[in-house]
Amino acid sequence: MASENIYTPRQQYVLLILCLVGLSVLILVGLGSYITAFLGAGVLYVVLRPWFTALVHRRRWSRQLVTGGLLLFAFVVIILPFTALVFMLVNRIRLYAQDTSQIMVVLHTIEQKTGYQFTTENNVRDLVQQVVSWLSTRIPSLASGLLHFTVIIGLMLFTLYFMYMEEEAFLRGLRRYLPFRSSTLRELGDALRNTVNANVLGQALIALVQALLTALTLQIFGVADAWFWGTLSFFTAFIPVLGTPLVWGPAAILKLTQGHTGEGVGILLVGTIVIINIDNLLRIVLARRMGDIHPLITLAGVVLGVEIFGILGLVMGPLLLSYFIVLITVFERENRTRRRTLLGRREAAEEATPLPPPLPPA
Repeated sequence: MASENIYTPRQQYVLLILCLVGLSVLILVGLGSYITAFLGAGVLYVVLRPWFTALVHRRRWSRQLVTGGLLLFAFVVIILPFTALVFMLVNRIRLYAQDTSQIMVVLHTIEQKTGYQFTTENNVRDLVQQVVSWLSTRIPSLASGLLHFTVIIGLMLFTLYFMYMEEEAFLRGLRRYLPFRSSTLRELGDALRNTVNANVLGQALIALVQALLTALTLQIFGVADAWFWGTLSFFTAFIPVLGTPLVWGPAAILKLTQGHTGEGVGILLVGTIVIINIDNLLRIVLARRMGDIHPLITLAGVVLGVEIFGILGLVMGPLLLSYFIVLITVFERENRTRRRTLLGRREAAEEATPLPPPLPPA
């Protein structure tokens, strides 16, 4: 005789949910150091999907051939240049951390001009070491070895390959297992596409143009390591409000403190008239085609995302806030619809209820 289960059906249901949540937490903890690979694959999927749709679904090209071409394009055009920029930035910061003499020369010049002594070499070295330590927790290529970084890139491309090769099953699984209505899924998809277009394609293009202009400006006005500072401005351009002035602003101040008034004023004029306005002009043009994200969402999202996801948080942070706003809007709409439905049912019930017969006269 089979033994009777000690749990009620409701208890079994609750325990099943707890088991699913517990296993999900264990899986996420185990994949914690590789989560950026899956997030990066999702971002690349959204960026390259219009090409995949046009070639595979419209022109009926070979799915495997198109997928291989897109993976090669992503690796050569997107991943390799971005990785090279990150390594260049990290290696130069490490160099400045080991030898702070160049930084001290600049600071001593500023102290002589202002008449105030506000730092020492030990303080500068500690500050630079703190910057390197902070970057080591935000940039995977610095925090981990080459093998770990290679595994992340390989896992990203491997995931992207199956997202394209089994696209129908992937999208069908999202619709089936995500706890949202079809209209909510469409809104979330629009928010994802809008955020990725604005913060990846649009902002990357703006950052690239500003970085080239910054490097050329610094090169023309005789700033040492102009192309390195231009590379740094590519990353600072992702920061709303502050942006590239974090690079060419100190360069102009340095030239002014060194007595090169013409070069310092020239950097300030080019920066404020050309580089900043290029940002505003391109943002207006691209907002119509690639999506527009409010600067406050971008700023708060970048701070949140970099803290959680590292350098990939430049995209994932604004996306999280966009999803939060979309879900709040959906929640508000669902509550309003539910309230109207209940009110309509109540009114219909009152109308259907027969009135009591009138009382007989006394």
